Amino acid sequence: MFLSGRQTEILEIAKAEGRVLVEELALRFSVTPQTIRKDLNDLCDGRVLSRVHGGAIFPGGTENVKYEARRSIAALEKQAIGRAAASMIPNNSSLFINIGTTTEAVGEALLGHHELMVITNNINVANKLRIFPSIEVVISGGVVRGSDGGIVGEAAVDFIKQFKVDYAVIGASAIDADGALLDYDFREVKVAQAIIANARHVILVADSTKFERTAPVRIGHLSQVHTFVTDVCIMESVRSIAAEHDVHLVETSARQG
Repeated sequence: MFLSGRQTEILEIAKAEGRVLVEELALRFSVTPQTIRKDLNDLCDGRVLSRVHGGAIFPGGTENVKYEARRSIAALEKQAIGRAAASMIPNNSSLFINIGTTTEAVGEALLGHHELMVITNNINVANKLRIFPSIEVVISGGVVRGSDGGIVGEAAVDFIKQFKVDYAVIGASAIDADGALLDYDFREVKVAQAIIANARHVILVADSTKFERTAPVRIGHLSQVHTFVTDVCIMESVRSIAAEHDVHLVETSARQG
């Protein structure tokens, strides 16, 4: 989904404030309400925003967002998270990478690494890394989910359990105030749980919008990971849980600032 400059800014406003209104946006951008309505309709058609009377809201609740649209949400933050997480993974190591737009950003940032074995259930990651001879890519079997290229199901779980790797890079659709890591698809969650159980060091990557959402299926708990990389931890309870369980919290916005 291609976003114009104005649409990108509208998305950022909605992300920050939770809601945008047609009349306010028309005044802000000095355009007609009809122009703003078209922008909102485009964003809602891509399921980046959800339409409400008089405007639109940033998706929340148990509503998932189309995978392609999710790439445009907090895109710069995801790139910074990807670079930070990749910097923690040394050459000559093995790792899991699961499905997600933020985990894909980690995969992109690993392209300069050497002698890696990457085991993944993410077709997008495998396709990007496969052309680099210094990175060996191993892809799981199972059911390919058409919406995002994720490989899920019992076959994928059994495949993951054959390995014991140095690092795992996992994402989550939502992070609860009590530290619960949540997702939408039970089949994907089972793969993520197998990845956590078979890695020596687990790196959770998630941007701050995940604190504003919820999802129905529990992956696990923040205490099960070793490092949590985000742009900014806006939830004090999560910060406290990380400190209590010796989870290394990395905030990329603090690095940049």
